[in-house]
Amino acid sequence: MHKILVIHGPNLNLLGSREIDVYGTTTIEEINADLKRLAKAKKTRLKIVQSDHEGEIVELIGKAKGKFDAILINPAAYTHTSVAIRDAISAVDVPAVEVHLSNIYGREEFRHTSLIAPVARGQIAGFGKMSYALGLEAALHVIKKKG
Repeated sequence: MHKILVIHGPNLNLLGSREIDVYGTTTIEEINADLKRLAKAKKTRLKIVQSDHEGEIVELIGKAKGKFDAILINPAAYTHTSVAIRDAISAVDVPAVEVHLSNIYGREEFRHTSLIAPVARGQIAGFGKMSYALGLEAALHVIKKKG
């Protein structure tokens, strides 16, 4: 059975009430429930974590080697600022898929640069909660190609 670490970055716990014009009304609980259903159907285990703290995210990634087959991460605002998260992903030999609910390239200029994308296997953005489902499918594809 494959194991995937899902990391939701800062402020994603506020989904459903935060900037509805950008993120919609879907909550993090709904996203997690969808991911769990999909994972169960794919015979995959998930560990799902949400953190507003960069150091905690770095530690989770650093401890992923040998425990998880892939990482599905929405680094949120840290996408554009965190060299530490980028370096953690680069340091562990665990493939990562970056996801975003909104199309970061259609938003403010500062959001157009992802520090994570160059060390991730791929990036999925702009499909709302479906970005996570697509990301999970992509992570499973990467795992199967690797094995």
